[in-house]
Amino acid sequence: MQPPAIAQALADVGPRLKRLRTERGVTLAALAEATGISKSTLSRLESSQRRPSLELLLPIAQAHQVPLDELVGAPEVGDPRIHLTPKKVNGNIVLPLTQHPGPLQPFKTVIPAGRSTPEPCTHEGYEWLYVLAGRLRLVLADHDLVLGPGEVAEFDTRLPHWFGSTGDGPVEVLSLFGRQGERMHVRAKPHPRNKPTS
Repeated sequence: MQPPAIAQALADVGPRLKRLRTERGVTLAALAEATGISKSTLSRLESSQRRPSLELLLPIAQAHQVPLDELVGAPEVGDPRIHLTPKKVNGNIVLPLTQHPGPLQPFKTVIPAGRSTPEPCTHEGYEWLYVLAGRLRLVLADHDLVLGPGEVAEFDTRLPHWFGSTGDGPVEVLSLFGRQGERMHVRAKPHPRNKPTS
């Protein structure tokens, strides 16, 4: 069963086609000649006795020189902005960057300068981090790293890990987290390695 909005949009196509044609002073015969669609089909389309299809609507849109969405009355695109609701998690400010559940969840995290004492933990999942501002300290198993703006790290969260500030100031980080170990797929060419000359 079609959603009510789609059913209504389809029902409105016929009257819209007739109004557009009559406003332009075009007869059914002239439109039939311009589109190659029979007068009877055009008439049934305008009276909603014939279901609109792309094969019928495209030639009509071309004949009237209007975009297709004007014929079907496509609904306006909703506001794409996500209204962020910050949360305080372990002393950090965390902003979810999507409203939809899914295997990968994006976040922006602001880590205060005072959060600089490593407290490694482990849990299921996989994490990808991108430093926006500040200096991020990442402790991962035996590694103790400092990342600056524009640097990226990714790791399996089953390894002991912790990330925070170096203590010099706050850090802003974008992160993608896959709770079941999902990884972000990056399509990139491998960097050509210099071959040793013989």
